[in-house]
Amino acid sequence: PRAQASFDQILQLGPLRQIALLQHCKAIGRSSGSPQRRETLPLSNPRKGITSSAGRSRVKRSELRWSNEDRRTPTSRQDELKLTSSTFALTGDSAHNQAMVHWSGQNSSVILMLTKLFDFNLNSVTESSLWRSTDYGTTYQKLNEKVGAKTILSYLYVSPNNKRKVRHLIFLSGLLISSDEGATYQKYRLSFYILSLLFHPEQEDWILAYSHDQKLYSSVEFGRRWQLVHERVAPNRFYWLPVSDPLWHWLIRSSVRWFHFHLSVCTEALYVTCKLQNCTDANKGKPFPGYIDPNSLVVQDEYVFVQVGNGPKRVMGLSKLLKDLHVISTDENRVVAAVQEWNQNDTYNLYVSDTGGVFYTLALENVVSSMGPEGNVMIDLYEVAGIKGMFLANKKMDNMVKTYITYNRGRDWRLLQAPTADLRGNGVHCELPYCSLHLHLHVSANPYTSGNIESKDSAPGIIVASGGLTVILIEMTAGLTWLSLNIFEEEYSVLYLDQGGALVAIRHTPLPIRHLWMSFDEGRQWNKYSFTTSPLFVDGLLGEPGEETLIMTIFGHVSHRSEWQLVKIDFRSIFNRRCTEGDYQTWHLHNQGEPCIMGVKRIYRKLKPIARCVMGKTYSVTMTSAPCDCTEADFECDYGYERRSDGKCTPAFWFLPSSMSRSCTTGTTFLNSTGYRKVVSNNCTAGVIAEYTARRQHCPTQAPKGLHLVTSEGKLTATLGTNVTFLVFLEEGDGARTSIMVDFGDGHALTYSNISSIEDGIRHVYKAVGIYRVTATGENSLGSESVVLYLHVACKSVSLTVVRQGTLFIKQPREVNLTAVLWPSQVGTVTYIWWFGNNTEPIITLEGSVACTFSREGVNTVTVQVSAGNAILQDRKTIAVHEYFRSHLLAFSSNLDDHNPDVAEWRLDVSRVIKNAMVHVSGQTVYYRYKVQTNTHPHTLSLQYVVKQNLDQAFLLEICGFLYNGFTVTSLG
Repeated sequence: PRAQASFDQILQLGPLRQIALLQHCKAIGRSSGSPQRRETLPLSNPRKGITSSAGRSRVKRSELRWSNEDRRTPTSRQDELKLTSSTFALTGDSAHNQAMVHWSGQNSSVILMLTKLFDFNLNSVTESSLWRSTDYGTTYQKLNEKVGAKTILSYLYVSPNNKRKVRHLIFLSGLLISSDEGATYQKYRLSFYILSLLFHPEQEDWILAYSHDQKLYSSVEFGRRWQLVHERVAPNRFYWLPVSDPLWHWLIRSSVRWFHFHLSVCTEALYVTCKLQNCTDANKGKPFPGYIDPNSLVVQDEYVFVQVGNGPKRVMGLSKLLKDLHVISTDENRVVAAVQEWNQNDTYNLYVSDTGGVFYTLALENVVSSMGPEGNVMIDLYEVAGIKGMFLANKKMDNMVKTYITYNRGRDWRLLQAPTADLRGNGVHCELPYCSLHLHLHVSANPYTSGNIESKDSAPGIIVASGGLTVILIEMTAGLTWLSLNIFEEEYSVLYLDQGGALVAIRHTPLPIRHLWMSFDEGRQWNKYSFTTSPLFVDGLLGEPGEETLIMTIFGHVSHRSEWQLVKIDFRSIFNRRCTEGDYQTWHLHNQGEPCIMGVKRIYRKLKPIARCVMGKTYSVTMTSAPCDCTEADFECDYGYERRSDGKCTPAFWFLPSSMSRSCTTGTTFLNSTGYRKVVSNNCTAGVIAEYTARRQHCPTQAPKGLHLVTSEGKLTATLGTNVTFLVFLEEGDGARTSIMVDFGDGHALTYSNISSIEDGIRHVYKAVGIYRVTATGENSLGSESVVLYLHVACKSVSLTVVRQGTLFIKQPREVNLTAVLWPSQVGTVTYIWWFGNNTEPIITLEGSVACTFSREGVNTVTVQVSAGNAILQDRKTIAVHEYFRSHLLAFSSNLDDHNPDVAEWRLDVSRVIKNAMVHVSGQTVYYRYKVQTNTHPHTLSLQYVVKQNLDQAFLLEICGFLYNGFTVTSLG
């Protein structure tokens, strides 16, 4: 079982309230999310009820069913079958609309329940109560005073490796931690807000925490102390390596970059690995060169999947253009993937891989898909528990959806045979392939139809599913024959008791109920039992962890405003003895009379349908198997091969069989395919195995081909004075005997004896800006190949200012020179892009100066962009073109600086005074600009002004008379 951070599923949600059940169970990955985290908060508003037309019709049908329920039972209430039960009310929690429950299991009687009031307007928890039971749910103790009366708990986490260790998230403030199943707690404050947790699959105290501000933290003390691992980590894209190695993987978004007048958020991402004991920047690895596509990292079992836009990588061998891909399963060293081709919208094709997860073959086309409650893609595929290699899938054909079954992991598929009778016992005429049984697997068009299908490892051969018209069907021969239950006309949930020795069914309805149904003969006969004296609105069910459970708790309420009612049902009282050897029988698994399935004959030891006894927790399923001789049916088509109408596998039109030998190394061997490969987990022996198995051959000697040279970050730019890591890859050829020479283009070069010695990359530091021609050459005795990369090396920081050689006031017409000034000036190759006025066509230059003539009077704008290294900068200036324009140099007494030490603003004050004087004397609007001359003494100021007519020197002297005291003009030019 994989480590899970929170509760696994929400089961049997009632119409008004929601129960989140913490059960640690094995599940196949059927969505695009990570298999390590299956936590889901109940998000739908429980007070709104059912509003769809489908929901309304279902409520109406339930009302009819409810009114007739008691009349169908001839016995009085005193004589009806009753179960041993007890009821406990959670006093004071009537307003709470969500609950999270954890049953410790492992021979423990402790149950923890967190009820809370979730405000959907505020999107937060506003009230909570913590309850604890030590007697299997007979009574509960409220722990609010123990954890803090004003403490609001928002979440409940349990260690998957030690169910006694419990963590509660305090709303936005800290943690409550218990190591004794909630008997005692310690409170710890946090410096960050936890958004999600991920437990290590093996180490019970190791946890990863993801914060609201995209930071990843680690703890090796079950959350008592935390250490920051990395920032800018993508949500739900961090994993523990699922082996006995403290290594995790996470996806890091690249940082936000600021440009002049512009904010750019980069969407690239990096795939990073790190070891827990020494997770420093120097020890963080990057298994792939450059960036990967955002949100594409998936780690499942021993497989790591990323999507890379370009660059060398180990490509998944899929034969068509892909639009979307989801990893469904990685069990038993094989990947099952759902691929959406370019021409598909609501369906996916199912592919299965070889043991390396690289080469894929088509297993089933057009499998139905839909969007899950959290926006994730749900594939209508179900792996049957207890029987390896058995899958069910819904396939779309000719605008119809049909259910198919396979016994050999997708090698062969066939339709399901429908039951011979309907709900009321009437005969059904349904002949394959024109008519077949359709099952709801995991997707249902009606959002209020559960569509559940259940099977258990401890009850092989029994499948509980719902079909058309919400019929419950029980299958007892592993897909061959289906029994339609004529007592269930509505939606029911069916639970397994005592490892499949008994089945319990409870109705889905928005109305109160007080009965459930039980079967002791694999669904052939059902008896009705009452579990409470008063009808109850059922919100959820919880069984003791493990399929051997004989205790169940029903959560509900008497009315919309009442407290939670917890009804504990103990089924042990209806069994009068423990099972003996005579209560069991043998059952032979077969496929339409064929006893060999997945290369073996399997014989199971099962309880007889007539036996009414308790198997107990010590019982385990017993199976004996004997290998079969291999036949063609035990092999599927290998990668690149397609099955013809006669069943033979031949190369596809796009596939060249000889291409499979190109990636191997001289001196080693490769498997030369016969067009077939044995189905994974198939255990057949002898027979035709030699004829169909790939033959091992020596790799041919080849010259180097497909040489790649990239930087570790996938960029063609680098910063001066920093390490640049070059990666060299060879697609074909003998890497062990191919020498590599790398010329960095700056007079330095390195040579390596073979390509395997530079797997970690080649580092180099450039000491001058410029464009460098980097060359890598691979050579062996059969030939050589070279590849070139042009690297732009630039300064770390660049600034831009646009100036004109002269003044910003010019006479009409006149040619002016504009200059873009960069700092620092030596930044390598620079491209200048100039826009003048409203012109849409820019002028592009490699020099920082450009000449321009303005022919019309008025205000003109000049915009320049500079591409320098890995930055693009921009600046803008305004140029005024006028018919009359004068410029005068004013010199001032040096004592002005004595009164204003190191203050340059006094010159601006002077210019304003002069402008006011000019306006007063001339009566004209004056446009002016000043320029400080700091290299001459006494200090000077160049006054540039524009008026409607020329002004003589007498006019300027008149202006000086209006200047304030302390301002003296010593010369006027």
